[in-house]
Amino acid sequence: MARRIPRRSFLQSSFAAAVFTALPRLRGPRVRSPNILFILADDLGYGDLSCYGRPDYRTPHLDRLAREGLRFTSNYTAAAVCTPTRVALMTGRYPARLPIGLVEPLDYGDDSVGLPPEHPTPASLLKRAGYETALIGKWHLGYLPEHGPIRHGFDEFYGILSGAVDYFSHREPSGKLDLHEGNVTVNQAGYMTDLLTDRAVQYVRRRHAAPFYLALHYTAPHWPWEGPGDTAASRMYRTVADTVNDRFVKGYADGGSLRVFTAMMQRLDEGVGRLLRALEDAGQSRDTFVVFTSDNGGERYSYNWPASDGKGSLQEGGIRVPAIVRWPGRVPAGRIADQRVITMDWTATMLGLAGAASHPAYPLDGVDLTPLCLGEPAQFDRALFWRTRAQDAARRGRWKYLRSGGDEMLFDVPNDPGDRSDLDIYQPRALASLREEFRRWNDQMLPRPAPNN
Repeated sequence: MARRIPRRSFLQSSFAAAVFTALPRLRGPRVRSPNILFILADDLGYGDLSCYGRPDYRTPHLDRLAREGLRFTSNYTAAAVCTPTRVALMTGRYPARLPIGLVEPLDYGDDSVGLPPEHPTPASLLKRAGYETALIGKWHLGYLPEHGPIRHGFDEFYGILSGAVDYFSHREPSGKLDLHEGNVTVNQAGYMTDLLTDRAVQYVRRRHAAPFYLALHYTAPHWPWEGPGDTAASRMYRTVADTVNDRFVKGYADGGSLRVFTAMMQRLDEGVGRLLRALEDAGQSRDTFVVFTSDNGGERYSYNWPASDGKGSLQEGGIRVPAIVRWPGRVPAGRIADQRVITMDWTATMLGLAGAASHPAYPLDGVDLTPLCLGEPAQFDRALFWRTRAQDAARRGRWKYLRSGGDEMLFDVPNDPGDRSDLDIYQPRALASLREEFRRWNDQMLPRPAPNN
């Protein structure tokens, strides 16, 4: 039997020692910790912004964000679906370390599992460091109060607990109202994207006695595919949900069109633009570190080129998504970074910006990207890993290992970003090396759920 490698020594050997020595310390006097605005889209594909190649519509406000900051071209999500990626963001650790990270994703109404109330999060650690904290938007990490945002360091919560709601009725596919103010369910009229933007704008314009961490987790462009004028589609989806109870998700997940998707994306882009203007009006732009990214790849109407496949897959289209960072006067404008980064790195970066320590009992799997964002020469290599019930994947350097079913494949990602040309028979040593790295990593994760669970 192969020797099991202790977790501590594996983390040190895989990236901890190499990466942290490769990241130089910030130079100069320490400045006031910045506000942190973390904007997370839902099911946004790699090419769904015009600055990433979308050919049929424009996203001018997000394009402006990219021009004024740093755009990443090799940003990976920790998983290919919602819940596990959000686990990674809220813990800074691989999702398979926690039971909630094994669900793909959390089912509607499933209150049997959630983010443990004792586990530290960016909100709880930043709050301890003196930050004001708020989550506006999607949670999807547990339904019970002890699993919710308020128990995990957020002073305020306005949004949904489930994976998706109708944009107008704010109801899950089962018909249950899912819009909350703190721990109280509320019934409020409005298009979901606009409601979230409105609340975020109000929060930014408010006078703050301390730096703030605002997590704005949009539900767009996740289905149901409804633009801001599609009230008739909303009524149709609800009718299907009411009459086809055993297939209630189908009514929400079907429908839509490229026209509708365009309208959803343009309203999302306009919302980001409104929020950026609110930062400027409040005199907070130069004091705010802004991140925009997505929880996983897109699906039906997304444009993932040159990546292949999409949400739910460990091919590039399921896990490579946009990421943009802006901090005027600190993050050099107009730059592009091809450094490979992953969801947990954003957690480590937020803590690093605030000078907030992680909890020693819950060591981070992410790397603080602050030096890279500020223009330091901080390129580094490490292995990244993914796992679903049906697939395994690992990436180091140019090579990506992918196991799907009984097939093992090897791809040269810089030259084949679509995972289309399998080189396993031409590079057997690279395949074997990544397979072994994946095995060692997997030994330290929770067991994979049984197929029928």
